[in-house]
Amino acid sequence: HCHLDPSQIRYDKHFNSITEVWLGGDHYKWRAMRSLGIDEEYITGSASDKEKFQAWASVLPYLIGNPLYHWTHLELKRCFNIDKILCPETADEIFDETNEIIRGGDFSARSLIKMNNVKLICTTDDPVDSLEHHKAIAAENDMDAVVLPTFRPDKMLNIEADSFISYLKGIEASFGVTIKSVDDVKAFLKDRIDYFDAVGCKISDHAFEDIPYIKCTEKEANDALKNKLKGKSLSYAEISAYKTVIYQFLGKEYYERDWTMQYHIGAIRNNNPKMFGILGADTGFDSINDACIAKNLAGLLGSMSENLPKTILYTLNPKDNYVLGTMLGNFQQGPVASRLQFGSGWWFNDNRDGMTEQLKALGNLGILGKFVGMLTDSRSFLSYTRHEYFRRILCNLIGQWVEDGEYPNDKKYLEEIIRGISFENAHKYFGIKLK
Repeated sequence: HCHLDPSQIRYDKHFNSITEVWLGGDHYKWRAMRSLGIDEEYITGSASDKEKFQAWASVLPYLIGNPLYHWTHLELKRCFNIDKILCPETADEIFDETNEIIRGGDFSARSLIKMNNVKLICTTDDPVDSLEHHKAIAAENDMDAVVLPTFRPDKMLNIEADSFISYLKGIEASFGVTIKSVDDVKAFLKDRIDYFDAVGCKISDHAFEDIPYIKCTEKEANDALKNKLKGKSLSYAEISAYKTVIYQFLGKEYYERDWTMQYHIGAIRNNNPKMFGILGADTGFDSINDACIAKNLAGLLGSMSENLPKTILYTLNPKDNYVLGTMLGNFQQGPVASRLQFGSGWWFNDNRDGMTEQLKALGNLGILGKFVGMLTDSRSFLSYTRHEYFRRILCNLIGQWVEDGEYPNDKKYLEEIIRGISFENAHKYFGIKLK
């Protein structure tokens, strides 16, 4: 699961500088730079590449305890073979050294994928996407990695959004359909799921600020959609009715195709209206929600229980680690080991403490040995080193348990567990044929 641009993979994007590949679109780094008081001109503005890189280097000495410090130097080592510590004193030297490597011609999107031994990439794609780049990559068949789409229908679900009506009108204009009822929504989504499936898609993804579930009828969901189309304001119950019915429908469709359904729960997005107006979404102004999710999540999954697909649950709020860790056991069933998964530490939990607490919660409450492991969830081709970061944290935790006598020093099972969490479990779970 990631947010890489498939066109950059198809055309083997060659980067102009370290600033473009490292700082472009990286809202993790942007947040840190703003926190140090750096002017936006040197973050997303018109400052030169060198000035932006120097600004980022000025932040590094103060990032003690922040995973950005670790990621930065791991990426310098693995992708550029540079061991120097980045700081204002070394910024110019490292800027020149990395750019010389980039200009060498072998530093590109595909070379980074190959360098990091990547076997499968699942991008994030709207139902209306043509998937032309995925098709072309598959037809060319000249990569060691498989590149597949992920079905992300959030815009079709977010009936409360101001952009919902214009999104539907765009669908009607582009696909020659009419969407006036819930049945019309279902028919369009089913058609697009079939289309994605034909291109090899095996995974869906859904973003939840909280969990929209209510006991309702199809008529109530249909009435909510009709009221929205008439320009009326919707109540929370109406919004939940529409979403509940569509999510139940989607779960059944995924189940029938043996897809995996992902729920990313708990982000509050675009909190700064001024900066959202200037820069748009995904620019570093999101944070963690503190909603109560347990009851509605149980209701939504329970309502799908006869047709519940393989499901991965991620929480952005670590207060809900044990909510998700215990929720899994309510719906486990064979023949897939750990059919419901507690997803890895995500976004603001993508650090040593966040990952460790997620691993410990899953170990306490479920089957850690069958965990499908780390996901990149990134827009950067350099961020594959975060898988190494995860593996180091995983091995450190399990190694400590062995040293403390909480698990025997049994090389056979320890190797199976580590290899499983690092690669094999995901390979078996998703059931996607690799090269």
